[in-house]
Amino acid sequence: MKAPLDLDQLQTFISIADTGSFTRAAEEVHRTQSAVSMQMRRLEERIGKPLFEKDGRTNKLTEEGDRLLSYARRLIYLNRETLAAFDDQRLEGTIRIGTPDDYADRFLPEIMARFSRSNPRVELTVVCEPTPGLVEHIKRGNLDLALVTHNDTRGQSEVVRREPLLWVTSANHATHEQQILPMAFGRPNCIWRRAAVEVLDQQNREYRILFSSFSATVITAAVLSGLAISVLPECALRPGMRVLGEADGFGALPDCRIGIMRGQTSQPEIVDALARHIAESLDNISVPVSEEAGSFDFAALAFARMKRTRPSQILPGW
Repeated sequence: MKAPLDLDQLQTFISIADTGSFTRAAEEVHRTQSAVSMQMRRLEERIGKPLFEKDGRTNKLTEEGDRLLSYARRLIYLNRETLAAFDDQRLEGTIRIGTPDDYADRFLPEIMARFSRSNPRVELTVVCEPTPGLVEHIKRGNLDLALVTHNDTRGQSEVVRREPLLWVTSANHATHEQQILPMAFGRPNCIWRRAAVEVLDQQNREYRILFSSFSATVITAAVLSGLAISVLPECALRPGMRVLGEADGFGALPDCRIGIMRGQTSQPEIVDALARHIAESLDNISVPVSEEAGSFDFAALAFARMKRTRPSQILPGW
């Protein structure tokens, strides 16, 4: 029987994958660089496959290393969860978290499930508002932590996920073929709205803003009903939407960066724990794959849009 994997080696492996450097990983796990190198040699011997390859000055995961990474994260998380279940001093209290409703719909189920299993004595109070409102709540001390759309001008947030920002319309209507494009956007201070307007202006496309709302539900309804076109991050795509690309006359948009903002809190241990669970949850959440689309996933679709190499596709249900 083969010996079990060493959790310390897996933690070091994750640090190298995240930092791209044996040196920075050694600082994170509080070991010497030679000790880290020895750990990885032993892990590669245990797996029987090379896990890293040089890419300039960084260490890039091999295909086998990339396969191991998801397993390693799950094993480390399960270890933490197991220890927490038997910890008489485990965290307890109340924490206030804010998130836009589109992120809440896609990400909160995984985040809440992971965090609650490890911290059953912590009560989560959740506020759903657009990012500008959440930033103000953080500044005023009304929230302990917020999951926001990162914006360099709004203050510091730790980016934990990147997704393509996509043009979307209804799969059942030809809304995008109208001479004057009807648009559905967030409020004027929405950075997705500003990015979309900038692209439309650069392309000299005629448009009118038909719907403006801070609610992702309203924007989604306007798109699915064929009343308007909008821009949404990959996580907000819904069955019945169609992604538009250059073949349809729509230029590339910048990535959507999702970040964590922390407020002033008297419970930093709980905030740190929740922030860690959010980062791990978002890292593990994959893009849904349609049964009709087979192995074709939305990430590949979005990448193709950004590279302007493929025509638009209809997004069936998943």
